[in-house]
Amino acid sequence: MKLLVINNLASGFGEGAVYDFVRSFARDGDEVCLRSTDGTTDVGALLAGAEGFDAVVASGGDGTVATVSYLLANSGIPILPFPAGTANLLTLNLASPMEPHALAKMVREGRTLDFDLGEIEVAGRRFGFGIMAGAGYDAAIMHGAEPAKRLFGPMAYLSAAIANPLPQKSRFSIELDDTTIESEGLGILLVNFSKIQFDITVTHENEPRDGVFDVVVLKAQNAFELIPAVLAGLLDRGGDFPDRTEALELHRARTVHVVADPPMEVQYDGEATRLTTPFSARILPRAARFFVSEEGYELFGA
Repeated sequence: MKLLVINNLASGFGEGAVYDFVRSFARDGDEVCLRSTDGTTDVGALLAGAEGFDAVVASGGDGTVATVSYLLANSGIPILPFPAGTANLLTLNLASPMEPHALAKMVREGRTLDFDLGEIEVAGRRFGFGIMAGAGYDAAIMHGAEPAKRLFGPMAYLSAAIANPLPQKSRFSIELDDTTIESEGLGILLVNFSKIQFDITVTHENEPRDGVFDVVVLKAQNAFELIPAVLAGLLDRGGDFPDRTEALELHRARTVHVVADPPMEVQYDGEATRLTTPFSARILPRAARFFVSEEGYELFGA
């Protein structure tokens, strides 16, 4: 089997678990090509000739996986999201193992499913995302967490949220397919996979293969008003499916265009872009092929 490993050296804690994966995976006759970047070399250059491999391993955080997935969109090349970042939300959503030997076994088993991707365009630049993108409070948290991610891991996001209890509020004009709505709030999220840190679900359902975004407007006046919605997300794990309260306004759409007044910073899959609204986004139906565990196949294979 020929495997191309894209290794982001700057992701996560730099513990090098991907090397354990390679040692565990390799068998007689296999070819494993490891290409690394610390952010200097463009990931696109590392993917040259990817079509000549049986699979690609994207080792890094959710932003690394999103970039690899977007560059290989609709190619049919199977991708293993290897959890070497801070939060590794895609691995959580897919119900994949975290341990490198279990991931090597999962690739050998060869189960794959095709999942939706999102494409967001802001300031003339396009980015792909797998989990969610948005503008406002979530982007401020991503921005604030960056300096401490390597030291504190997922707790850096919580710390950034606590440090910004009174985030900016804006008025939104939101085009959802052929409909335009007006709203206001602390931010807006385009959700593909719905689980975030601490196993909280933003929306009731986790349907990343349905060809639409869940569009979530954070209607709260301040960060404290989001707490009931967060608690509702935690209760979802018990099957109670409580209402998300009036703090969240929910819509669904294939294409979205957002204008915010005042403008808000944009993020995708945990990557703070330093760019601001307006932005446009569209769903790319089942454009990414991921390896999945038996549990992941049961969750999403229907």
